[in-house]
Amino acid sequence: MKKGYVYVMSNKTRTVLYIGVTSNLKDRIAQHRQGKGSEFTTKYRCRYLMYVEEYETIVEAIEREKQIKNWNRAWKLELIQKINPDLHDLWNDI
Repeated sequence: MKKGYVYVMSNKTRTVLYIGVTSNLKDRIAQHRQGKGSEFTTKYRCRYLMYVEEYETIVEAIEREKQIKNWNRAWKLELIQKINPDLHDLWNDI
């Protein structure tokens, strides 16, 4: 079974948050960074990795992604800032 990852991308000014899910984190983030991720991340230039959670299965990751997507912005920022208080790009950490 493949692992799953929930991740949050943002733009340069950290005004936009995008929550995604993937089984191949490095490749997916690389796509976003090249402007080839999704229509939303391309449109809003979400190229910076803010947050990642790893799960044993992609099914678990999808469930968590749905949960986080339903949260308000303040809750999402609080979650991100627990592991990334300065909102640095975590690309070099994966």
